[in-house]
Amino acid sequence: MPDPGPRTVLVIGGGASGNALTVLLRRAGITVDLIEAKPDWNVLGSGITLQGNALRVLRELGVWDKIRESGYAFDSVGLATPDGHVFHVQQDIRTGGEDLPATIGMQRPRLQGILCEAVRASGATVRLGTTADELLQDERGVTARFNDGSEGRYDLVIAADGLNSQTRAMIGISEKPEPTGMAIWRVAAPRPASVERTDLAFGGPSYIAGYCPTSENTIYAYLVEANRDRASIDPASYADEMRRLAAPYGGAWPEIAASITDPANVNYTWFDRLLVEGCWHRGRVVLVGDAAHACPPTLAQGAAMSLEDASVLAELLTAEESWDSLDSLDDLLTRYHERRINRVRMVVEASVQLGQWQLDGVRDADVPGLIGRTMSALKEAP
Repeated sequence: MPDPGPRTVLVIGGGASGNALTVLLRRAGITVDLIEAKPDWNVLGSGITLQGNALRVLRELGVWDKIRESGYAFDSVGLATPDGHVFHVQQDIRTGGEDLPATIGMQRPRLQGILCEAVRASGATVRLGTTADELLQDERGVTARFNDGSEGRYDLVIAADGLNSQTRAMIGISEKPEPTGMAIWRVAAPRPASVERTDLAFGGPSYIAGYCPTSENTIYAYLVEANRDRASIDPASYADEMRRLAAPYGGAWPEIAASITDPANVNYTWFDRLLVEGCWHRGRVVLVGDAAHACPPTLAQGAAMSLEDASVLAELLTAEESWDSLDSLDDLLTRYHERRINRVRMVVEASVQLGQWQLDGVRDADVPGLIGRTMSALKEAP
């Protein structure tokens, strides 16, 4: 097979999927430029739940030891009444294999920091506060024009720029995220000694009241309700509003609520859904992660799906195949979509269904069955 020559890739977006792809492509000797619109490299956030199939990819990236040291591992989830009584503890499925925990909770900024460190160590070129304002494709490559007036030439452009991807629209893919009708309040807080896993209370003034340990000393707590007009909620009132919603809940919630004092630490976000059904590429530009699909966090699989995208796409791109021909690249990127679409659709639809049952007040919904079937399927490698 002829030497394909040097390969150059532009990664747009420095979140989980963009960072993971950069590390994996650099490992194979591919030249990668990563651009990120936010000058702080998007290191904000409260917490994140990483299930085994996400941990499997993080191990592939070579960062598992840091993840394990920084996070909080657990293997079960508790179901509680609003007053805090835990009436059922369910063992979680180890979707990453028996040699990985079922779940690790982490502070989101720490996860991002670990991935950013891995990108820097890979030798990729990183440009923060930078966007691609124009992508000009031809048979042989893509010319990207950046917001600082510079430009670059690439064999492939990977759009990892998130839910509201500008690249997705730029290449003519019309799908946009749609609200599901729910919203979530999140906050990072000190860990009560009693919190050793995720406990979820259904009912009360919110659809879900839950928390997840993110280190020995921290948790993130969340309350899910029907979405409201964001303009009707003064950001200065976020801490007061989250304490108000938390007040009727028992168990660890009084201690958690007492620590919610700074509105700047509280995040309010609507749940959205997105699934690009057709091919995720146009010519030499391909979507990954939230740019191609997104789901409510009811299964805690959003980051996992993005990381799996990166693993599968990197596997295909680093195989001994030429990128010279647009036809051969089109075949490769079509195979990437075919590997991912059914698995991602399953997760998106199950995540949305879990929320819709609550919105509709369905009391006999088969929640354990749907979760069990979905998580069992995710044990298979993507």
